[in-house]
Amino acid sequence: MGVEGCTKCIKYLLFVFNFIFWLAGGIILGVALWLRHDSQTTNILYLQLGDKQAPNTFYVGIYILIAVGAVMMFVGFLGCYGAIQESQCLLGTFFTCLVILFACEVAAGIWGFVNKDQIAKDVKQFYDQALQQALMGEADANNAKAVVKTFHETLDCCGSDVLTATFTPVWRDDLCRKDSLKSFFENTNCHKKIDELFSGKLYLIGIAAVVVAVIMIFEMILSMVLCCGIRNSSVY
Repeated sequence: MGVEGCTKCIKYLLFVFNFIFWLAGGIILGVALWLRHDSQTTNILYLQLGDKQAPNTFYVGIYILIAVGAVMMFVGFLGCYGAIQESQCLLGTFFTCLVILFACEVAAGIWGFVNKDQIAKDVKQFYDQALQQALMGEADANNAKAVVKTFHETLDCCGSDVLTATFTPVWRDDLCRKDSLKSFFENTNCHKKIDELFSGKLYLIGIAAVVVAVIMIFEMILSMVLCCGIRNSSVY
């Protein structure tokens, strides 16, 4: 026997929320793939200084986001089908997947919050090491020069602070554009640019996570109510 009345309304409401959830999964997957292949982060995080690889902790979060987006699309489809078929088994599986996915998202959110400053810090340390080798002519200076120039060209910056951003173009015009006045007034140092690059992307990921979490909470409530409605209908 099919569900009726208020429970039937919940059935279609759950279907709509699941469809939105499926679309959200597709959007998150698309955003994650865009972040993964973004030219700025790719140019920087694929650099290698001697035998040291650029810190790629940022990509851990991106890979988690890709997995979450793909699973969300599957779970959203499962929820839509379960709601239409009024299947307690499918809805129970859907609810279980939602709980697991929600737990994973919370864990990923905590990981991102803990590491949000560390990601930029590691990249800045990598840049500072390359800049020091390039300026001081240390071993493997050619490799360091290439790394530094990639940072400068990708982020349109120079130096690690206002002082080096101002005087590096004068001292080493092969590393930065020779425009010290502009560097001084605009404060185009690379530490600031690195912070802006990763904080902006992590902020975008955070917004997506919050929106998805709200949708998931509503879906868990609706699926429980619908399962109770289906069970009561089958009894009568």
